[in-house]
Amino acid sequence: MASAHHHHAPGQSRARESGALKLALSLIVAVMAAEVTVGIIVSSLALLSDAAHMVTDAGALALALVASRVARRPAQGALTYGLGRVEILSAQGNGATLLVLALVIVYVAIRRLLSPPHVGGAAMIAVACAGIAVNLLVARILAGDGQPRSLNVEGSYRHILTDLYGFIATGIAGAVVLATGFERADAIASLVVAALMLKAAYGLLKESGRVFMEAAPAGLAPDEIGRALAAEPGVVEVHDLHVWEVTSGFPALSAHVLVAPGEDCHELRRRLQRMLEGRFEIGHTTLQVDHAAAEQPPLRIEVAPLGRPERQSHS
Repeated sequence: MASAHHHHAPGQSRARESGALKLALSLIVAVMAAEVTVGIIVSSLALLSDAAHMVTDAGALALALVASRVARRPAQGALTYGLGRVEILSAQGNGATLLVLALVIVYVAIRRLLSPPHVGGAAMIAVACAGIAVNLLVARILAGDGQPRSLNVEGSYRHILTDLYGFIATGIAGAVVLATGFERADAIASLVVAALMLKAAYGLLKESGRVFMEAAPAGLAPDEIGRALAAEPGVVEVHDLHVWEVTSGFPALSAHVLVAPGEDCHELRRRLQRMLEGRFEIGHTTLQVDHAAAEQPPLRIEVAPLGRPERQSHS
């Protein structure tokens, strides 16, 4: 007996995320335009690297916004799970972009360490302060009200956090340049930003890769789930257990469950599904429930006296 219990990520959550992404994108584009202008005027690599990062932030937010809208489309045709995994593609794209951009910034920063150009410390501090204020606001918007974020929005959130730390580093570098004239501080701040970008890129690529490799969601241990299923009264054996994540917030499970002869398969399946949803928050389950074979009595062979045929009997 096979049954699927379906529970899809609520569209209301994605609609809320789309609104946050729109607002965040508007703020980032405005600050990015100002930062590019000032960065070119004062020839600050720290400002321009932050601006380049903000270009990727804007791209990340735009991509996340599109992915969030596409993911809301209902399942149809060959796409039986819908387009929810587009959000994971978006997160992976964000991670790859961060990685490439960080490597470019490292290359340019090393060249500037060897031959530092003149940079304007006061302008760096002014733009950094504005950037810190805007990124704090955008990070607060994307953080939401404490509810779990999709990996799609998480990718944009990490972009913004990295930008925030980058602005802080830029502000410190500007203060050092202004106070001491040590212009290599600008390139050093760029390396700090690049290191933060590499860390964020690694996290996004690793987490999106886990989804594509259909690994169990973080925080869910298949062995623990298997033991919990097998411990339920009436269950004889659990095998072919698979736990994976269709997209953010959409864990799924399938398993073959053998139950004791005489057990009510339908009621036991419903009980197992309630347990999985209540204890592990897995709402999409496909359980094949069958009765285990009843124990057979041993075969007894009776040896007949000579001249009489042998007789086999079961007892």
